[in-house]
Amino acid sequence: MSQDNTQRVAVDIGGTFVDAITFDRETRDIALEKAATTPNQPSEGVIESVNGVDADLESANAFVHGTTLGLNAVLERDGARTGIITNEGFADVYEIGRTNLERTAMYDINYEKPESIVPRRRRVGVPGRLDADGAVVEEIDTDAVAEAAEYLVEKQDVDSIAICFLHAYQNGQHEQAAAECVQDAYPDISVSVSSDISGEYREYERTSTAVLDGYIKPIFENYVDTLDASLRDGGFDGSFFVTRSGGGTLTAESAKSAPAHTILSGPAGGLIGASHVGRVTDRDNLITVDMGGTSLDAAVVEDGSPVVKYDSSLEHQPLMIPVYDIRTIGAGGGSIAWIDGDLLKVGPESAGADPGPICYDNGGTQPTVTDAALALGFLDPGDFLGGDMDTAAGDALDGIEEELAEPLGMTVDEASKGVLDVALANTVGAIREITVEKGLDPRDFSMVAYGGAGPMFVPLLARELGASEVLVPQAPSVFSAWGMLMADVVYDFSQTHLAVLDDATLNELKTAFADLEAEGRETLTAEGVAENRQRIGRAVEMRYFGQEHTVEVDADGVSSLDELAERFEDQHETRYGHTMDDPVQVVHLRVRAVGENDKPELERGTPREDSELTPADTREAYCFAEDDFVEFDVYRRDDLKPGDEIRGPAVVTEPTTSLVFHSDQTATTDDYGHIIITTDQ
Repeated sequence: MSQDNTQRVAVDIGGTFVDAITFDRETRDIALEKAATTPNQPSEGVIESVNGVDADLESANAFVHGTTLGLNAVLERDGARTGIITNEGFADVYEIGRTNLERTAMYDINYEKPESIVPRRRRVGVPGRLDADGAVVEEIDTDAVAEAAEYLVEKQDVDSIAICFLHAYQNGQHEQAAAECVQDAYPDISVSVSSDISGEYREYERTSTAVLDGYIKPIFENYVDTLDASLRDGGFDGSFFVTRSGGGTLTAESAKSAPAHTILSGPAGGLIGASHVGRVTDRDNLITVDMGGTSLDAAVVEDGSPVVKYDSSLEHQPLMIPVYDIRTIGAGGGSIAWIDGDLLKVGPESAGADPGPICYDNGGTQPTVTDAALALGFLDPGDFLGGDMDTAAGDALDGIEEELAEPLGMTVDEASKGVLDVALANTVGAIREITVEKGLDPRDFSMVAYGGAGPMFVPLLARELGASEVLVPQAPSVFSAWGMLMADVVYDFSQTHLAVLDDATLNELKTAFADLEAEGRETLTAEGVAENRQRIGRAVEMRYFGQEHTVEVDADGVSSLDELAERFEDQHETRYGHTMDDPVQVVHLRVRAVGENDKPELERGTPREDSELTPADTREAYCFAEDDFVEFDVYRRDDLKPGDEIRGPAVVTEPTTSLVFHSDQTATTDDYGHIIITTDQ
């Protein structure tokens, strides 16, 4: 790779649009582009966006990509045909699971368990056993493994095999032997090994994680290889990174080996960017809201760091990897409004990129959130995507009237407001799950609005939740891609280490941490990260003895076990409101290995001197504070300077999005060009 390669390119692919952004490390220039998603050939939309932003691939030293490809495969049940090889007698662990119901189905007498991704006929047990300490009780029967692989491939026609044995988190020897046996016989079959993905106990959760990994692996590998080939054909010879569900990036080759780490890859970029903006502007507590065309993603940044969890689930299936705690709901700009009996509902089905909302004039016939926003005056039909996209505003109004207003006995305006009200109610519920239900008060948080529809919608959310303010960053519609420019290379390593603190020693923990840390540094070095850019973070999952769930405790700089116990009790009291006298137990050790990247700096703007800020236009739009259509001032974002203040109701437009705030709200531009919305109390 040439030493002259100074550009860094990031692309975020969503359900409706592909966002691209470039950053030149020498000139510090940033350029951005938005292109339509190409569902049938996702890589084509990516390349189109890269070409649209005029990225010089020959001058790029890094390409960072966020994708929901794996997530969509699981949601749409469109993944690879997958089989399981496990211990003899334990083939039903995956189907039995925990026998518990999700909260939403707890009292549903008509509940039916979703069909398993891997039916019984594609699950095979083989002889071989480890004990709970990882010692070999019975050697793995490789002949049986070979027979199982032959059955799954030849008889069941699988494309992928997940391997998960009991206690492999303590010793991956048997799993690795089985994987080698399968790949020797069938090199074209994808193999997912549980101990390569997670070093923690719970056989069902590890099996489920390995299955999800295997389910998306062939699709992900093909997509990455196709995109990589297209980039190389365009002259790119730099490093190809994929964002991780739990923050940071990993190389494309590493992502192909364990694609489960990328399932929430797309939304992670926005959280990385929001955290960076929060640090620069001294905002430690944030609620991020990314509202795109297909869905809305909400998450919390607490004390400067996005909340990470290790026991998430996807479509009723556990996923035991680090992921940002993101709530995703079907409330994007393309979410379809429909009638269920006499009830108006919004989502989760989306019009997507093809055909899209009715106003896209691309064959859409069902009204969406975007069509309702257009009817309420939030969007200008003559200035959509900076005037580059023609809209069918009349068709949108007709669609709302026919599909919603007439059946409900409403006017088009009433039905359109109802669509926004329902989407708002759905979103408030999702945000309360990650704040109020975890002891956090939304009023103590700033909200960050991004995504194509976020600036239009989040000021309404802030009014409902009582949040202190809304921050709308620069280029909010491509903010997730911008956040990917901020991403460091990150690898997580964990190990189950059950020990009651009273019986443990600090040296034991230090030794166990040292092994994980060495693995982390070795991985970063292999990825080409210089030693002076390597950073290691330590954490411990702890609980009171006898509890089921754990609390993560920062272990950096701990000098004694008493100090570690104090940190745990502080965290426990913050989370649950009390402490106990029971013994404290260590459950898991975690190490995060970070390779720091060069990042774009936020530049301060120049305040307005002599001229006065005046609206570029006015238009009628619906004000939720006045509960009526009123005249809104319309401003161009490029005209705003630091210190400018705008009293609502107003619209601030830019080529790829519109910020809408109401008569009880005020907008102020800060030194970095962010717009801060506050609501009258």
